[in-house]
Amino acid sequence: PSFTSAPRTTMKLRLLSTTVSRCGRRLATARAPSVSAAGSSSRAGESSDSRRPAASRGMHTVASAAAPSSPLTPPICSGRSSSPPSPSPLGGVGRRTYLTHSQLPEEHRMIHEMCRKFADEELAPNAGEWDKKHEFPKDAVKQLAELGLMGLNVSSEHGGSELDALSYAIAMEEISRGCASVGVIMSAHNSLYLWPIDTFGSEELKEKYVAPYAQCLGDDGESLMVGCFGLSEPGNGSDAGAASTTATLSQDGTEWIINGTKAWITNAHESSAAVIFATTDKALKHKGISAFVVPFDSPGFSLGAKEDKLGIRASSTSNLIFDDVRIPRDHMIGEPGQGFKIAMQTLDGGRIGVAGQALGIASAAIDCAAKYALERQSFGKPIAQLQSIQNKISAMSVARDSARLLTWRAATIKDSKKKYTREAAMAKLAASEAATMCAHQAIQVLGGMGYVSDMPAERHYRDARITEIYEGTSEIQHLVIAG
Repeated sequence: PSFTSAPRTTMKLRLLSTTVSRCGRRLATARAPSVSAAGSSSRAGESSDSRRPAASRGMHTVASAAAPSSPLTPPICSGRSSSPPSPSPLGGVGRRTYLTHSQLPEEHRMIHEMCRKFADEELAPNAGEWDKKHEFPKDAVKQLAELGLMGLNVSSEHGGSELDALSYAIAMEEISRGCASVGVIMSAHNSLYLWPIDTFGSEELKEKYVAPYAQCLGDDGESLMVGCFGLSEPGNGSDAGAASTTATLSQDGTEWIINGTKAWITNAHESSAAVIFATTDKALKHKGISAFVVPFDSPGFSLGAKEDKLGIRASSTSNLIFDDVRIPRDHMIGEPGQGFKIAMQTLDGGRIGVAGQALGIASAAIDCAAKYALERQSFGKPIAQLQSIQNKISAMSVARDSARLLTWRAATIKDSKKKYTREAAMAKLAASEAATMCAHQAIQVLGGMGYVSDMPAERHYRDARITEIYEGTSEIQHLVIAG
């Protein structure tokens, strides 16, 4: 059955959203402060009145009826399981490292199964058509929002699901296995737009640009509230410290005036706000870059034409153009000169998301190749019995599973609140190269059928290529790892 069929849609989304809300509560409970008999938090200065988003949307409708209010919890979920920590064979000291899906804590297994079901029933059957038409999958993104997956890591205080980085990596793989375009829409919104504002922004910015965007649905329940991230420019991509976009204070000191162009922006045509980076003090070079939130209804702002891309064609990509765009002074994220630091930390987390996307593409390619090999007869038997085909599928599986372990390690270290820059770069590098290799070999297994659009192998091949470019090219990942 399809998720898009009427009363079943609502029922299935509610059942699945219960999974997200239950997981969020379990993960939050694992690190929530103790509560006295009087019901007040033992954490000094913390209110016992939990502010929740309006219970009229998605998972919160179920959560509000299923669970009592609980004390506020920190904005970034640590994701500690109820079992005691143990030394990690992969270096995550003090935390358990999970090697297979079956070893995951129950809450993470629930997220995996929920996203897998959604990908199989709603995304995979439609991904090819979205790709051919270059069509933004609005209904699918709306369903992700109703499931709580468009504000996955945001605190419940600001309308999110408050899940951890490991949950995010798991969800990204399964959603991207169904459709890589939907995966990057989800990744850019969560990792690149919401995270920096939720982490570094003022409370006022969070109320205006995080809370409604974490739920992703407008007040009418139909329109989407999507955000994007503007770092790259036409003249610089990998050199993030060379921002030519400028932000200068107005004469009365009440507004920032922004001029410049941002390039290759995912979700640009579906967004209504962006996190962007601009030079506020050229003499300080990268230390003179600051971060801002820019609403798209600002006078002087415009969008470039949609790029005609090789892959991920259901996701729009274009330039953001700023011509004397004025925004309030309080729309700066963090402090002046913190922009480069905010950008680098945002990209660290974003690389876990892209690694998850790449793993999903690799998994889809393996599934396609294995299914075809079992059905295709040659020399009087299924080609799956040929050693040359077995070797290809074996190599694909090893590459994908190795990259998954690196991705889970990076996510686990992030959840431990430790520096994970190098681990995220390793995960992104390994997963993107695994995706490209698996997609290439899938076409080899299918032969001529892999070269035509009747089969999804050629789409996986096109989608995989970008994972070695955005969120830092493979060459940049090598620099990060070696440095």
